[in-house]
Amino acid sequence: MGQSEADIKHNKIFNKAYSFTKAEEIKGMGLYPYFKPLQATDGNTVQIDGREVIMAGSNNYLGLTNDPRTIEAAKGVLDLYGTGCTGSRYLNGTLDLHLELEEKLAEFMGKDSCVLFSTGYQTNEGSIQTIAGRNDIIFSDRDNHACIVVGTQVSNAKTVRYRHNDMDHLRMSLEKADPDAGKIIVTDGVFSMSGVIAKIPELVELAEEFDAGLYLDDAHAIGVIGDGGRGSASVFGLTDKVDLISGTFSKSFASLGGFIVGDREVIEYIRHHSPAHIFSASMPPANVATVLKSLEILQEEPWRLKRLDEISNYMREELRDLGFNVWSSQTPIIPVVIGDMFDCFRFWKDLFEEGVYSNAVVPPAVPNGQALLRTSYMATHTDEQLDRILSAFRKVGLKHGIIDKNGHSLI
Repeated sequence: MGQSEADIKHNKIFNKAYSFTKAEEIKGMGLYPYFKPLQATDGNTVQIDGREVIMAGSNNYLGLTNDPRTIEAAKGVLDLYGTGCTGSRYLNGTLDLHLELEEKLAEFMGKDSCVLFSTGYQTNEGSIQTIAGRNDIIFSDRDNHACIVVGTQVSNAKTVRYRHNDMDHLRMSLEKADPDAGKIIVTDGVFSMSGVIAKIPELVELAEEFDAGLYLDDAHAIGVIGDGGRGSASVFGLTDKVDLISGTFSKSFASLGGFIVGDREVIEYIRHHSPAHIFSASMPPANVATVLKSLEILQEEPWRLKRLDEISNYMREELRDLGFNVWSSQTPIIPVVIGDMFDCFRFWKDLFEEGVYSNAVVPPAVPNGQALLRTSYMATHTDEQLDRILSAFRKVGLKHGIIDKNGHSLI
């Protein structure tokens, strides 16, 4: 039996790539929901495949990506600074804008100091591997974002993964640990698939009892929940009890990049030792200016947070009343559990045909049999758009036998 042309041309290192056919199979079925190119967007709606649909899957929580003020802020710095920095912060890539943003974010978050990273992913990967060394132990929630997982993997520290939001399991893990080792607990502040808030009060107590640091990734919390949008710890009035809090600019701040705040000495150590900071080109000026303007709007327009909270509560309760399983969501992230992966893809397609865009999330991102549509909401969604989303979910849910007409789940 002869070799195919592909077999002849590639060596063994690429076998895994050539044998990966799942995506093409799903495309062949007309069910592929990923990498859909947006042809235009006003934030609330997007143009995809030549048609307009309501965006119910964006992390643009405050609705600022298309705000005329953020757009003008980005444009306004181009003539002065150009389009990029062409180097790392460590060498030639620091602008006065970077320093201004770091100062304002530290003040906003009530911490001593702040350092910027070029992406939110790099923020966690680069900070965790820098803080946790060979003789340290990281205690990481099993549902933490991939950037945290990678940060633990590339560090020289031992990593102990505790069951999701299970404080008894975390306690047991801390009790078993070497009492002389340096320890840090790392968790999402808001979990990106479930919309659940971490158990901050219990985490603070355990960190203090076992002399461990506490690190919160608040990518889906800052600009979303808490006192003035200051994140998950501020929901409980415990920001001062958390050692490190990271955030991203790709969500509520309508841009790209990330940051981490904490004690000045700790932040300076990260600034001078994190490979992800030292060896990456710095945030472009337009991105920084956009974040500065978004931070200003967040503080000047508290109605956005209030509206976001009202929308979240409304959609969560309405979806539950229709019979959908939305887990224990507490935030604008509201999962709608479908179950089987292919059923999820079919539901996604029919929902799209009804004019609603959401995100299909399948294993291993969620447990087997728990494939879901991840919906998320913006302060700028109109009541009419929200009701159109609910109407589409009801119609498709009935069609696929996920719910019945009496508001009961059938899965």
